[in-house]
Amino acid sequence: MKAYKESFPVVVVGGVARDFLGEYMAGGLLVVLGLNHGEIAGDFVGTGMHGGAMFLRGEVEPARLCKEVKIGKVTPSDMNLLKKHVGDFCTSFELSLEEVLQDPFTKIYPYSHRPYGTIYAY
Repeated sequence: MKAYKESFPVVVVGGVARDFLGEYMAGGLLVVLGLNHGEIAGDFVGTGMHGGAMFLRGEVEPARLCKEVKIGKVTPSDMNLLKKHVGDFCTSFELSLEEVLQDPFTKIYPYSHRPYGTIYAY
């Protein structure tokens, strides 16, 4: 997934994700709600991620994250963004936004825009 100029892609997943969630993500917003319960994400979350942000409803074990990403604090601005996009999702699937947002989210973001910059020739 990649953002480009004015294009800002958004994906909201109602269920759970598996290994390599957000692999090589280069922009946009990825939200995983885990509504059908279970482990919210698999291993190797954020492999090669260098743009955008992911929000996973619930906790994520740091051992599941790749070295290119970090866990950050969910800000009020982040919550406004989540309310907008998760709200659209809830409207489409006739769910309660308040119920979905009552659980905390884990914010995952890349710490570098060139995670492999030191291993290439340029």
